[in-house]
Amino acid sequence: MLRILRSWPLTAPAAALLLVLAAGCSQNNSASSSTANFAVALGSSSVAVSQDGTPATLAVTITGASGTPAVGVSGLPAGVTEQFTPVAGGPSGTLSFIGNTTVPADSYPVSVTVTAGSRVQSQAFTLVSAVVASIKPSVDTSLGIQGNLQQFMSTSFQISGYTGNFFASAASTKQSELTALAPQHIRLQAIGAALPMTGDSGTAADWNFTLLDQIVQPVLSTADQSPEFQIATAPAWMCHPDGTFDIANHLHDFAAYAANLVRYYNAGGFNWGGQHFQSPGAQHITWWGIFNEPNLNGLTAAQYATLYNTVVPAMLAVDLSLKFSALEFSDYGLGTGQMGDPEQYLPAFLAPAASGGVNAQIDSISTHLYGGCNQRDTDAALFAAVPGFAANIQYFRQQLAARADLVNVPVWVTENNVNADYALSNGMSSCNPTQLFVNDPRGSDAFFAAWRPYVFSQLGKAANRALYQWMFTGSTQYGETDANGTPYLSYWVDRSLENAFPTPPGATPPQILSTSLTDSNSIEVLAVKNTNGAVTLMVVNHAVHATTDDNGAGAPRTVVIDLSRFNLFGAASLKTVDASTNLTTGPVSTAITPSSRITLTFNGYGTAFLTLTP
Repeated sequence: MLRILRSWPLTAPAAALLLVLAAGCSQNNSASSSTANFAVALGSSSVAVSQDGTPATLAVTITGASGTPAVGVSGLPAGVTEQFTPVAGGPSGTLSFIGNTTVPADSYPVSVTVTAGSRVQSQAFTLVSAVVASIKPSVDTSLGIQGNLQQFMSTSFQISGYTGNFFASAASTKQSELTALAPQHIRLQAIGAALPMTGDSGTAADWNFTLLDQIVQPVLSTADQSPEFQIATAPAWMCHPDGTFDIANHLHDFAAYAANLVRYYNAGGFNWGGQHFQSPGAQHITWWGIFNEPNLNGLTAAQYATLYNTVVPAMLAVDLSLKFSALEFSDYGLGTGQMGDPEQYLPAFLAPAASGGVNAQIDSISTHLYGGCNQRDTDAALFAAVPGFAANIQYFRQQLAARADLVNVPVWVTENNVNADYALSNGMSSCNPTQLFVNDPRGSDAFFAAWRPYVFSQLGKAANRALYQWMFTGSTQYGETDANGTPYLSYWVDRSLENAFPTPPGATPPQILSTSLTDSNSIEVLAVKNTNGAVTLMVVNHAVHATTDDNGAGAPRTVVIDLSRFNLFGAASLKTVDASTNLTTGPVSTAITPSSRITLTFNGYGTAFLTLTP
């Protein structure tokens, strides 16, 4: 029996709906059996490609693809080559990347694209062009003192009315913090109200050591117990109305003043106006600095030589065991002819004694180095000044070498900081009087975590022998702690430097190892071998994020330490100082696995200390 089905006419929308449903059912069935299982996974979200040409690999896992898929990479920076090698049986495999020094150290967004027939899958990752620091076992005798790093760390107190009470509370805690820095010959500079001689009336009222000894006495019992007392300036009654020293009329008065200071601390005191003045402590002061920044404080080089040649013998007549730091120079503008140019001052001061140069005892010659004198200086400009510091030290050494009796005199940097500026009485900048002074926090924040280690490395390699922080307690621009003794990041930076590169008197110094860098524009490396065979590495990231940055965060960097020329070390530890450092506890050392290539990652400005033991 033939069955006839009635056919109902369909409206246009109804017909369209049936077509969509039919097509949808057909495509869903196809996808579930083919494209749903097609996927690409990468072994890592980033890959570090070394600038020395060492291949870097990235695993690529491909699933759900039939046949041989095509693997491509997009977004590679110029200079990086890649090659995909499938594993046996495919389709997964390994991408290999090779870079070189033409690829700027940076991070680049890159994608892997896998094509299987008409199907395409992509995965993004970050390619990092990594700086390579190659460390060699050989000593670089062209650096330091014939290959030895002999630079100690220290700090300073500028003593006046605003610092005299620092040790009045929690003195033992503050002294412990100071001792933990392991500073040698802490610098004591008395100015203003702390100057112990206030007049020349012949009465006991002419002298008052109270404010001075509030700082001096605690320091005398702290750290190495051997501070350097810097006789920064003359008492007011010996000066011109503008505050500069009247050397023509008071040279011998100043020498007598300095001799009485030695008597006070070292020789049982002195009598004045019917009263005896004597230090309350038994510890003597051996090191003395003679005048502060004479080039900025009214003295020509010839006048300073005369002052030095007069004052030092007067002090030695009281105590023959004294040692002296000469010059304390305000140092800037090498070769420019400016007031701070050592080329304008050193030749006359260090001329042969018969020609009017210095003839008194010199145990060190000191200079002061600052990154700039303006809160508007960019980070890039401040970092760019650092290699010039090394050039200044080398010039000092060349001038000393011209005299056989001074060739072995060490150069000390007794003031160092990011910014030398300060506020005038009207609140304006001393260096830029038309603009308001603004505190520069780069003296104690993440910027400093790169800046001071960079300075330490450059100066140590240039044979500098001492690097002083200006000051121990002060604002965030100047200090290592605040007035309560609470550490800034600068404290932990300096403490880490001294702990990593200790140079106690009489100890055999570490040797500076030969190194090479694929990018020295933003990375600094200092490597030394210690007497116990351990190697200490310091890696500094001073990469600037933008040329206009003023207290920026810095740019991320990856650094590969190539130790392939050494036998494998038995143990390794890593300590990093940067923006994440805990200001209460400081940086912490972490054990890491020794390897012939160790990768360090910086998120911005900072320094890593790597210790490797046999």
